[in-house]
Amino acid sequence: MGRLKKFAVLVAVLFCFIGLSFLLGCAGQPTTKTKLIKLPDPAQADPNGKLVFSLLGEVSILNPILSTDTSSSAVEGTIFTGLTRINEKLEVVPDLARSWEVSADGKVWTFYLRQDVKWHDGVPFTADDVVFTFNAILNPKVNSVRRSDYIIDDQPIKFKVLNNFTVQAILPKPFAPFLVRSGISLIPRHLLAGQDINTAKFNRQPVGTGPFKFKEWVTGNQLTVERNNDYYLGRPQLAAIIFKIIPDENSQLVALEAGEIDEAGIPPKDYARLKAMDGLNVFESDNLGYTYLGFNLAQPKFCDKRIRQALAYATDREQLVRIIFKGLASPAYAPSAPISWAYSDEVAKYPYNLQKARELLRVAGAENLEFTILVNQGNKEREKAAVILQQQYKKIGVKVTIRVMEWLALLKIINSPNGPKDFDAILMGWSLGLDPDSYSIWHSSQYPKGFNFINYNNPEADRLLAAGRTTIERSKRQEIYAKLWQTIALDQPYILLWYPKGVVGVRERVGGLSEPGPAGLFLNLQDVFVTK
Repeated sequence: MGRLKKFAVLVAVLFCFIGLSFLLGCAGQPTTKTKLIKLPDPAQADPNGKLVFSLLGEVSILNPILSTDTSSSAVEGTIFTGLTRINEKLEVVPDLARSWEVSADGKVWTFYLRQDVKWHDGVPFTADDVVFTFNAILNPKVNSVRRSDYIIDDQPIKFKVLNNFTVQAILPKPFAPFLVRSGISLIPRHLLAGQDINTAKFNRQPVGTGPFKFKEWVTGNQLTVERNNDYYLGRPQLAAIIFKIIPDENSQLVALEAGEIDEAGIPPKDYARLKAMDGLNVFESDNLGYTYLGFNLAQPKFCDKRIRQALAYATDREQLVRIIFKGLASPAYAPSAPISWAYSDEVAKYPYNLQKARELLRVAGAENLEFTILVNQGNKEREKAAVILQQQYKKIGVKVTIRVMEWLALLKIINSPNGPKDFDAILMGWSLGLDPDSYSIWHSSQYPKGFNFINYNNPEADRLLAAGRTTIERSKRQEIYAKLWQTIALDQPYILLWYPKGVVGVRERVGGLSEPGPAGLFLNLQDVFVTK
């Protein structure tokens, strides 16, 4: 979804997003000096220019059907493309598919492919690659967390080659998210057929159809992709993109101010200063995402929902937002995003009430509760939030230990293929997709080998998740998801914390950007340029 999958989105994130990946107006903006956005003249574009990004965590793998984290997805977004993509208006538009049609019953989709596309090694792209990709995702032997996106009521979607440039998808029943799901990046059959995709060398030396080709991966340091002169949407203006691994937000900011990188998220504490800084453009936008404290429900200490509700009553979201974000976020209560058409805040909100929290702990027999919160290293907002939560929960007699972990080590714990997983609670976030379908996050079938790594299991939630996918009419889907958010809020498997506003700083030498919004500034990478 979008070429860079939103560098500003650090929400976790396991796919992260996914999709991974993607918020809301806030309670007032910090007062700051007004400075006009200065965009460079395209005539001054440097034909040998290199754009430099930073990643908070090490890349884990470069295969879009296997990756689960935002660092990997960010790099993959430059290398790979899918049948469809998302434009600045958040509409699904053609990409590798030049057009499509759907049968009257909504069960047969026919995609007509572009005939001018080549893989980075020069081999023509065909319908065989499309079917190979989807069949690989559906193969139980392949470690893809995206399998549930193509299975409807326990029946897989069938993909069929009609000719070299026509593919048919046959659905067991109408599936509302299908067109959005068709945007998954595709992988080459000629390089991966007959191999173990989970361990293939391809995963460190990928070949795609996107605007940039893989060049180099120096573990722990940086990755480089270079211009694909044969890109089907036109020769990119940039000669290369460099991804530097800088696992700390403050260090990223120092690098941005020093001109060592071209883009970085702006922490709230630095917003006013950088907004007024010469040589830097600051862009603000709403995001499709949220941050949460998730409980491992496979742990006996969190099985009783009264304990989770007690912690929700002891969570002062207003304090979190006020101290950490200074108006650049708002309290979250529903596992959706306010800019989503499916958002509803008609849910149990558990207003800050220490007396209720203590009483619930007492009746649940958990007055001596102790647990550890995992948080990823380098994300200063989350690290601060963990400390504040530790102090808030101390007021009701709960002892919290904080464990700050390097990103890949944390991913290893939550991505473990077996349960129960080795954590108590985790402070993370989701970058959400355009469609509200969140089956992969909440459905009980998605544990332990899916995004439901907390082991949430509620038959009513499962029913609503299934209904939301197979109901086509939007108004009915809105009703379904409103009920789903209510069900989840009553259970409190997550304590929703905040909806962050995206604030990104980009050096003034960077041009060809998309309009600020959930789709990201670097949506059309082939048009992005830098001046000398």
